[in-house]
Amino acid sequence: MLRFLRIQHLAVIDRLELEFPPGLTVLTGETGAGKSILVGAVGLLVGGRASADLVRTGEDQAIIEAIFETPDGREVIVRREISALGRSRALINDTLVTSAALREACGGLVDLHGQHEHQLLLDPAAHLELLDAFGEFGEMRAETATAFASWQQVRTERDRLLTGEREKAARADFIRFQLAEVDRVAPQPGEDDELMATRRVLANADRLQRLCAEAYTALYEGDEAALPALGVVWRKVGDLATLDGRFTPYVEAREAVKSQLEDLAFFLRSYAADIDASPARLQEIEDRLAALERLKKKHGPALDDVLSTADRLRRDLHDIEHAAERTVELDTALTVARDRYLTAARRLSDARRKASPDFSKRLEKALADLAMTRTRCEVRLTDPGNEANWTERGIETGEFFISPNPGEDLRALARIASGGELSRIMLALKTLASTDAPGKTLIFDEVDAGIGGAVADVVGRRLQALSDRFQVLCITHLPQIAAYGNAHFRISKTVRKDRTMTDVARLGGPDREQEVARMIGGADISATVLASAREMLEARTLKAASPKRTRR
Repeated sequence: MLRFLRIQHLAVIDRLELEFPPGLTVLTGETGAGKSILVGAVGLLVGGRASADLVRTGEDQAIIEAIFETPDGREVIVRREISALGRSRALINDTLVTSAALREACGGLVDLHGQHEHQLLLDPAAHLELLDAFGEFGEMRAETATAFASWQQVRTERDRLLTGEREKAARADFIRFQLAEVDRVAPQPGEDDELMATRRVLANADRLQRLCAEAYTALYEGDEAALPALGVVWRKVGDLATLDGRFTPYVEAREAVKSQLEDLAFFLRSYAADIDASPARLQEIEDRLAALERLKKKHGPALDDVLSTADRLRRDLHDIEHAAERTVELDTALTVARDRYLTAARRLSDARRKASPDFSKRLEKALADLAMTRTRCEVRLTDPGNEANWTERGIETGEFFISPNPGEDLRALARIASGGELSRIMLALKTLASTDAPGKTLIFDEVDAGIGGAVADVVGRRLQALSDRFQVLCITHLPQIAAYGNAHFRISKTVRKDRTMTDVARLGGPDREQEVARMIGGADISATVLASAREMLEARTLKAASPKRTRR
């Protein structure tokens, strides 16, 4: 439900703040006063397209803010800003969102029915949605859609495998060529890092051997070698230990220290001897690294990527070489998925065929209430036969056929309904098979176009009936409809300081009587017209207070 709306610098609206109550709210005013701009502002809040032309002349940006109340009682604050340069941004609860996210989050809060929105009834694809909403087939629809998606997924994989033999052979040859490149080199995980370390050793072989020889001599074989010199040290430490027990731990560690130093001496000697400093060995390392680098440039950048690519290529080659086996598996899976979809779709189809006569009768009755008393209706379901035309909605198409005039054959709604008839059919369907959640805001922008008199009174009653379940905002030029509103706002346009301004005022008492009288008789309001307006408002109040019939 739309609780609060603030608009700044949008077209002819400078500043505007409105609080909307539940029930039916009517908005009236002269043509061009800005009523449709108000609806357009709400449309922007639910993801409508923004344009720099919407910003009021001389202002930097337009701002639209609203507070919505969700069915579970939560508040959602939505803000849309449009700059004079054409850029816009949207926020939900002070968090920036994209236009797509705005439509997804707020599209379910408001349903806009503009002067031409009911043209959606001319699209037969929307007719099945209404029949399914009437029959409450949501669970079967979901099951059918899920089965359809699974079937399409299997079919797509099967079609991919059934590509031409020449294309598969060419692909297999190319994969084999790529694998041969990798297999010739036969890289191992981490091999490049190990080879680079080995290359560094070989490149510094002379220095390494010299340092090892010098360290070995200083430690073990030289005239002043450390190990023989330590013998004198250990003897003196032993003598000290006999005099003071605190030296005993060092005496006990003597063998361990000696062993470590001897191990170091032997490693220095063997390390220097094991270095293969030949140019041939260095060249071998360089060649191997070059081969790995070529692979990394083609399939890398890292050696692990090369190995991963090789694994993927082997899987692809396996799939191609065993495509026939996989095709058989997919053929079986495709049959199972198709049968599962057909089972769900036929169950949905049977339910639709059982519900369609009742739906047609109820629609005829609803239209009779809207002064289309002898209209005949029928829902025609057609099985296209060709599975290429099956969809997630099922195996058939559906279309409404009507005959608004006695003696005339039933014809497709899209071909015969007038604008006024479409308005009434749309209202009838809203009360009969609405897919909207209770409490949602329904906005009707001059949905009364093309009707008048007694029919306008019926439309007003139907809008008021809708307001039992929804918050309804209706822009109207007809007093018969305006009189049914639980709340009434007048939108007017004035010129102040050479600037056009749009103002909105909530009416009650004499002010509302004056507005309804203006709608009846024009600018010159006589006492008779004013009395008629007062009588109309009182009559609508009595009707609203009378017990309501139970509606589906």
